[in-house]
Amino acid sequence: LPQSPPIDMRTKIFGEDVTIPFFGCPTAGNRMFHWEGETAAAKAAEHHGSLYGLSSLATTGITDIGKIHNGPKVFQLYVWKDRELVKEVISKAKEGGFNALALTVDFTWYGNRERDIRNDFSIPPKYSVAQVIEAINKPAWTYDFLSHDPYTYACINTDVPADSLAAFVNSQLAPEFDWHDAEWLLGEWNGPCAVKGVVRPDDAVKAVETGFSTMWVSNHGARQLETSPATIDVLPSIREAVGPDVEIIMDGGVQRGTDICKALALGADSVGVGKPYLYGLAAGGTDGVIKALDILKVELDRAMGLLGVGSVDDLKKRGPGLIKRRHSSARDYPDRYAYERGYGGGVI
Repeated sequence: LPQSPPIDMRTKIFGEDVTIPFFGCPTAGNRMFHWEGETAAAKAAEHHGSLYGLSSLATTGITDIGKIHNGPKVFQLYVWKDRELVKEVISKAKEGGFNALALTVDFTWYGNRERDIRNDFSIPPKYSVAQVIEAINKPAWTYDFLSHDPYTYACINTDVPADSLAAFVNSQLAPEFDWHDAEWLLGEWNGPCAVKGVVRPDDAVKAVETGFSTMWVSNHGARQLETSPATIDVLPSIREAVGPDVEIIMDGGVQRGTDICKALALGADSVGVGKPYLYGLAAGGTDGVIKALDILKVELDRAMGLLGVGSVDDLKKRGPGLIKRRHSSARDYPDRYAYERGYGGGVI
């Protein structure tokens, strides 16, 4: 039976109280979308009472975010070779009021971003004829980009333009990083810490044994390893492997409130979203991100109400019995014009 309003969406993420069970994932270079950049996402998170996640490759500094968002915050850290750099960034995160750390482990090798190749996107930009034409066709974005200061990777070095740091970032990625390095990192942070990029149950168990408090089920938006499994498919097996008491975050392919509802029902404690809030950011800065999160909140509220669950805890308890998988069909594939829209999947 449908649940009587209001729905209680309160939960905890990294041990901290939040009013909604989803949040904006750490994403790089937010000022490429809108001049407000990460500050807009942080203000929206403050508005909704949600967790905020800041990327190592953010274009807004840790201190600036700490002044805007007073709630729980997680800092996303890549596997850098330079341990002094890692210690410096961790120290800044602590001073900036970040209560949790997320170590991204699925970005130690370069991926093949086919959409970027088709769009001729690169750092530094090439400014090809096609890109100039696109800039003319998008005058609002172009004005926004040209009328504000050049953005930098503010969490690493505020003195060097972002396009000059591309080679540095590539040189710092450490594919040799192992579980012993992870133990060192946990000792340096000494607080709630997630391993981000878990898609295998055995890795999840090893991460728990190593000392990570949270499993972040993610495949980096499926932009790293081609044909990597969907996170929603591996989520139940990871919950089974680590048991009911280990915190699990899931992201990847979440674009509707019903997607959030499914993830919570299948074992996630909270859910990260990326594209939805970035679309909102590009469209309208702070107000756009607030609107995007509000749409997801309304959709989740409706889904939970129609499922007859009154709270996040109730949804997680009853979740497995509410999910029924259907067989694949033509609806699982994009239409014949998908390629023209930049979709890299199959066609009908």
